[in-house]
Amino acid sequence: MESSGGNKRVHVVAMPYPGRGHMNAMMNFCKHLTAKFSIKDDIRISFVVTEEWLSFLESESRLPPQIQLRSIPNVIPSELVRGLDHSGFFQAVQTKMEDPFEKLLDQLQQEGDPGVWVRAIIADTILPWAVSVGNRRSIPVVSLWPMSPSVFSINYHMDLLAQKGLDPVDFSPDELINYIPGVSPIILAGMPASQERSLKRSFILEAVSAVRKTHCLLLTTYYELEPQVTKALMEVLPVPVYPVGPSIPLPMTLEDENDKRNINSKVNTEEYYLKWLDAQPGSSVLYVSFGSFLSAASEQMEEILAGLRESGIRYLLVSHGGKDPIDNNNIDSSRSLVVPWCDQLKVLCHSSVGGFWTHCGWNSTLEGVYAGVPMLTYPVGFDQITNRTLILDCWRIGMKIMKEVGAERLVNREEIALIVKKFININGDDEESNEMRTRASEFNKSCRQALAEGGSSTANLDNFIRNILEYHGN
Repeated sequence: MESSGGNKRVHVVAMPYPGRGHMNAMMNFCKHLTAKFSIKDDIRISFVVTEEWLSFLESESRLPPQIQLRSIPNVIPSELVRGLDHSGFFQAVQTKMEDPFEKLLDQLQQEGDPGVWVRAIIADTILPWAVSVGNRRSIPVVSLWPMSPSVFSINYHMDLLAQKGLDPVDFSPDELINYIPGVSPIILAGMPASQERSLKRSFILEAVSAVRKTHCLLLTTYYELEPQVTKALMEVLPVPVYPVGPSIPLPMTLEDENDKRNINSKVNTEEYYLKWLDAQPGSSVLYVSFGSFLSAASEQMEEILAGLRESGIRYLLVSHGGKDPIDNNNIDSSRSLVVPWCDQLKVLCHSSVGGFWTHCGWNSTLEGVYAGVPMLTYPVGFDQITNRTLILDCWRIGMKIMKEVGAERLVNREEIALIVKKFININGDDEESNEMRTRASEFNKSCRQALAEGGSSTANLDNFIRNILEYHGN
């Protein structure tokens, strides 16, 4: 159980939910974890994915030597089509992955060095079967929650709605819920469960309930972002709760980032969009991205593009293509740029970016907070609705495109042009926009303080590591 240098060796198995947002959150946390170990042999992380995801991740980026990708068979539908039947995909994940995962654990144990056992399983909270596997084998399971603490608390306390005779699927959307521990008052229509079918909802309720049987809960946020609800979870859960986020790519100072770009011609070639941003005025560009899974319908996207053009605002838009790719021939390249992919955190931290039009996924929300940019909110479903409430009503660092929660009507180009101009506020004469930017800057400072030496997230990560190292299973 010790390395040649006398240090305790740790083998951890990471089991993410097989979706892009969940995968990114788990991988980012694992990278943060390995960075805390100065000698590469001190920790080894077996990061478990399907064979399809193995091909995706192997082609995307280099990993720290401590992280090894391990695969199980493709027992679930392809990532490329899961949007066609998300409930079916979700059910397959819950019912078909447990057995191959357990077989892989047997294989890892046989391959391992004598005396070096799997110290812990870090599993996405949405995989309650991983808790069962760990408990059967007396391996502590660490639950990693890749969404906001508010969304966890809402799901964990869903029984409080039942006691009031409320059903998140059949409700009065304006019903005000103000009795969930730590969660700011929220209308029922803004709760994540209202967007879910009953089958998926039952799986999620089972998952958050299973946290009581884990070794501890990791939150991908930082304490100061949602202190009331995080404190409430610490009080109500029978296991330790560690806010160790934001679970974003390892931070790089802007000075180091610029130095790297200046000396590395390959980076300059690959990140052409950063060169384009370099040529734009400060805080003038709206960065637009709707995430990796759900996006706006093609008809709505036409209105969005037309509204952006009519606004006259500079913008950088990420388009993943598909059946309705955006025609770059209709784009004014001096004032706008459309890319198939970009390093989102680098873009958000660029001095020319003045706002982030986002689908309100939790990873993107945390990156926006870290970068200190205000957010123009356009949620599609799931936890994104609740995240918008946090951005708009709790933190007050954003504006919204749609007035109604989950509105199905098209937002026309004229409306879009008006809100975009007000949001970016090039002339600096809009008081609401200026106050929003000031608050976003304050969150930027608190986020970086949490990640700094002595900050809350750094201290929590140290405490988590100490907890796992000292645990001997008795």
